Amino acid sequence: MEDRTTSTTPPPSAGPVTTSPVAGVSLKHGLWAVVGFLICVEIASGILQGFYTPIFSDIAVHLGIQDADVNWFEAAQLIVSALCVPLLARLGDVIGHRKVLLLATAITALGSWMLAFSPTFSTFLIGWALQGAYVVWLPLEVAIIHRRTAASGQQARLTRRASGFLVAGLEIGVIIGALTSGALVAATSMTVLLMLPAIAVTACFAVIWFGVENVSGTSTGGIDWPGLGMITAVIGLVMAGLITIRLQGPASLPAWALILAGLVLVVPFVRIERVRAEPLIDVRVLMQPAQWPVQLTAFLFGMSVLGAQIPLSTFARTDPATAGFGLGASAGFVSTLVGLYVISMAGGALLVPVLARLVGPRRSLVVAALLVGAGYALFLPFHDTTWQTMANMMVAGLGSGALVASLPAAAAAAAPPERTGFATGMTNATKTLGGAIASAVFAIALASTGSLEGPAAGHASLSGYLTVWAVCAATAFVAALCLLLVPRSAFQD
Repeated sequence: MEDRTTSTTPPPSAGPVTTSPVAGVSLKHGLWAVVGFLICVEIASGILQGFYTPIFSDIAVHLGIQDADVNWFEAAQLIVSALCVPLLARLGDVIGHRKVLLLATAITALGSWMLAFSPTFSTFLIGWALQGAYVVWLPLEVAIIHRRTAASGQQARLTRRASGFLVAGLEIGVIIGALTSGALVAATSMTVLLMLPAIAVTACFAVIWFGVENVSGTSTGGIDWPGLGMITAVIGLVMAGLITIRLQGPASLPAWALILAGLVLVVPFVRIERVRAEPLIDVRVLMQPAQWPVQLTAFLFGMSVLGAQIPLSTFARTDPATAGFGLGASAGFVSTLVGLYVISMAGGALLVPVLARLVGPRRSLVVAALLVGAGYALFLPFHDTTWQTMANMMVAGLGSGALVASLPAAAAAAAPPERTGFATGMTNATKTLGGAIASAVFAIALASTGSLEGPAAGHASLSGYLTVWAVCAATAFVAALCLLLVPRSAFQD
C-alpha cells in the first residue's frame, strides 16, 4: 500500500546542536538549516544552467561557429558528467559527501573561469566540459539529507520534501541566470558576461565550507578503477561513433562499427561489475525492481531536459522572416521564456509532496513523465507563435520539475543505506548520459536535415527541430511505461 498519510511528528529542528544519526557525530546545524545552505548551492547550480541558454546564439557568433555545432558543447559536458558522477558519488560514500561536494565545486569553478577567457572553440569546449562537475551537486545534497534523516522515522518523506525545496532553489537560480545574461548581453563584453557565473560558483565553495558539517563516509573499500576504465571506453566508443556520423554522414560504416563496439563492451563490463566487492557501478543494486525503472527513466528524461535546451534556444532565436520558422526572439526575450519555463519547473518540484500524498510516490512519477511527453508532443503541431511555445514549455516544465525533484529521492529510498550516494548519483549519471547522447544525435539531426542558405545561413531547418521534439516526447512516454513496472510499495517509509 502506498504512503498517502502525513505524519504529525515534527521535522528535525534547526536547533543549535544535534546528534547525527550516523556514528553519533555532533552536528552544528539542524536539518533545515543545512537545507538552507544547500538551497544556496542549488541557486548557483541554477545560475549555471540558466545563464547560457539565452545567449547560445551569441556564443556561436563570438566563437565563429554554426548553431548546430553549439550542441557539441553540451555533448562534451554531459559526457564528462556521466563519467565523473558515478566516481564522485562513490567517493562520497567512502570519504564523505561534503568533501566530494567541495571537490566538485572547485572543478566547476575552474571550468567556469576558463569559459570567461576562452577565445577559441577548443578551449571553450574544455572549459564547458570541466564545468559539468556541477551535475553531482544535487545527488550529493540529497545523500546528505537522506543520511541526516535516518533516525527520524520519516526518512523518505523528509528527503522528498527537502528535495523539492532544493529544486525550487535551483529553478530560482535558473531564472536569475537567464534574466541576467539576457539583459546584459548587449551591454557588456562576452568576457565580462561569462565571468558572472564563475563568481557565483566560487562563492558557492565558501557556502559549503561553512554551512555543511563534515561527516565521514560509511562505505568500505576503494575506487573501482578498472570499472571506470571500461565505462569510459563504452561511452567513448559510442560518442566517437556519433561524432563520426556527424562528420561522414549516416552511411559511414566506421561510425556504426564504433557504436556497436561500445554496446558490445557493455556485456563484459556488467559481468565484471557483478562479481566485484566494491564496484564503481553496483549492477546488483541497479537491477533491483524498484531501482532500474528509476534509472532508466532518468536516462530517458535526460534526453529532453538536457538534450533539448540548446535546440529550444536556437529555435527561439531563429528569425521567421528569413528562415520561415522560429520566433525571432532576442536574447532578452529568450531569458523571459526560460524564466516562465523554470517557474513551471519550480511549481512541479514543489507539488511533488502533495502529488505523492494524493496518488502515491510511484504514480506521481508516472504523471510527471506523462506531462513531459505531452509538452514536447504539443510542439509538433503547435510551434508557430510565442504563446504556443510558452504553453508547451510550461506543460513540459511541470513534469520536468517533478522528475528532477523526485528521481534522486526515489533512488535513495530504494537503495541500501551504504549505497544512497551511489543511487542518487546514478540518477544524474544516467540522466546526463541520456542528455549527452541526445545532444550528439540532435546535433546530427539539425545539421543533416539541410543547412539553410542566404540570410538564414547557419541555422538548422524546421524538420530538424521536429525530429528533436518527437524524440523528446517519445522517450518521456516510454519512461512513463517503465515506471509502471515499479512495485506499488516502493519509495515509502
